[in-house]
Amino acid sequence: MTASDQDLVVETVREILAGHEPFVLTAERQWDEGLWTALAGAGLTGVGLPEESGGSGGELADAVAVVRTLAAGAGAVPVAEQLLVAGPALLAADLDLPSPEEPLTIAVDGAVTAEPSDDGDGPGRFVLTGTATDVPWAGVARHVAVLATPPAGIEGAVLAVVDTAGLGASRAVNLAGEPRGSLVLDGVGVPGALLSPAQVTRVRARYALARAVQLSAALEQVLAWTVQYAGERVQFGRPLGKFQAVQMELAQMAGEVTATTALVDAAVQALDRDEETVELAAAAAKVRAGEAVETVAKLAHQVHGAIGFTQEHRLHHLTRRCWSWRDEAGTESVWSRVLGAGLVADGGDDVWPTFTRVV
Repeated sequence: MTASDQDLVVETVREILAGHEPFVLTAERQWDEGLWTALAGAGLTGVGLPEESGGSGGELADAVAVVRTLAAGAGAVPVAEQLLVAGPALLAADLDLPSPEEPLTIAVDGAVTAEPSDDGDGPGRFVLTGTATDVPWAGVARHVAVLATPPAGIEGAVLAVVDTAGLGASRAVNLAGEPRGSLVLDGVGVPGALLSPAQVTRVRARYALARAVQLSAALEQVLAWTVQYAGERVQFGRPLGKFQAVQMELAQMAGEVTATTALVDAAVQALDRDEETVELAAAAAKVRAGEAVETVAKLAHQVHGAIGFTQEHRLHHLTRRCWSWRDEAGTESVWSRVLGAGLVADGGDDVWPTFTRVV
């Protein structure tokens, strides 16, 4: 898509979001089904996925724009998982993409094993056994792309497509109330493909980058709200934003958001160009975004005061998601180790050249 087409997509997402205000997720209402239906009806749940595979077409940047807009609007739908992780992973493995109108998510954690199927349906089918844990939108998504342990002696993993109809999902949620339950797979026969270790790394890096994209957008929105509030809220006869202490806090928040956005954009570009440094770029983006959450969320609530902690205020919809997304798809500790190991892999003399290629 051209820049103007992408702007139109973003504006369309915003218009749809305007009719679906964020709400507190509960056991009875685990996601915004109405928002998903509206997005799917407009073809937005297939953006960035090729038309010949059933998607809506467009480029990675278009999918990222959709995900960012929904994250800033606290949209309770599995679009990030579908457009940036599970969908591209299935296509890269030459597996059929389920209809983009049906929610698709990814499962990378747990203890699931895969064995070749002997049901006579031919190659490309596996039997999955075990439990997939911390599955985003478990109980909501109709299909799940599962990373499973391959048969003994084979490196990498099996990526399989599971139809969740008839499967039970345990009730578990993150701090924002988004479903993060487990799926029990008891000898389920499904289509799948073997992934090399490098392909597995790419899937996990995509997952981390998807969360970093969401964090970046949410943090930008939190900053914008805080600047607006500081300009409107009058205390001791003048707006909060006129106090030097508050100005310093806003400047600190802006620095964190700017640094996060820069690293996330660099990682997205590395993924788009299919560079070898994608894993390290995604690691840097996830680490920086996670670290920014602590400062930005804390100062945002400090500037807003007690009002920001109430259920009626919009701020908590994003800060609770930021605190949750920070720990998902790998914490800062996990990705810092990946980043550090990658930077020194070729010896001390190449640390700086490698670093500059990453960021």
